[in-house]
Amino acid sequence: MAEIAPRDGARPGVLLSWSGGKDSAWTLQQLRRRDDLEVTGLLTTITEGYGRASMQGVRVEVLRAQAEAAGLPLLEAEIPKECDNTAYQAVFAAALERARARWPGLERIAFGDLFLADIRAWREALCARLGWTALFPLFGADTATLARAMIAAGLRTHLCCVDTRQLDAGFAGHAFDASLLDALPAGVDPCGENGEFHSCVEAGPMFSRALALRRGETVLRDGRFAYTDFLAPG
Repeated sequence: MAEIAPRDGARPGVLLSWSGGKDSAWTLQQLRRRDDLEVTGLLTTITEGYGRASMQGVRVEVLRAQAEAAGLPLLEAEIPKECDNTAYQAVFAAALERARARWPGLERIAFGDLFLADIRAWREALCARLGWTALFPLFGADTATLARAMIAAGLRTHLCCVDTRQLDAGFAGHAFDASLLDALPAGVDPCGENGEFHSCVEAGPMFSRALALRRGETVLRDGRFAYTDFLAPG
């Protein structure tokens, strides 16, 4: 796998919201293709007491391994188990303050959202209120085309969370590949942008090396979400 180009520090910095999944990983790839910005670090939210990325369920050890493979520092923001909007915003604001203390003058943060306009507007308003500019490098892309472009470029990821109200639990743990895309029922977004599924990335052009994650068990939580565990190597 190709080595990640060194960062020269001469361009304006941007923080990247990191979930450990394909969309945030591909956003990193797209940002690194630009000559007007430099990704300085990754920001992830971890659920208190679980040590996992919120919603996706990716273990913090895996997130750290991903960040190391990407050659970037990972800022971890811990949210409570029962996190309402007010609590989330407070944690997010504190995390951005820590980021700016580490990188003075930093004022941009990127997200991997694809087409949900209401989510984008909410993020933009929140960031603006905190003195930050939100960027959405993938927004508006055709998700069917985007999904196959990710796969063709060597992105390797598996479904780590499936919403069983939208997609059969049997898809949990499945590789995000052409066979998966062909098997998705009509109405399910190829990138899971409507929350049908989330993923955990183990390799791709944004990483200096593959992670060789180990697959664990699949469990149903809250009577709705099928989570497949992925463990860091070692």
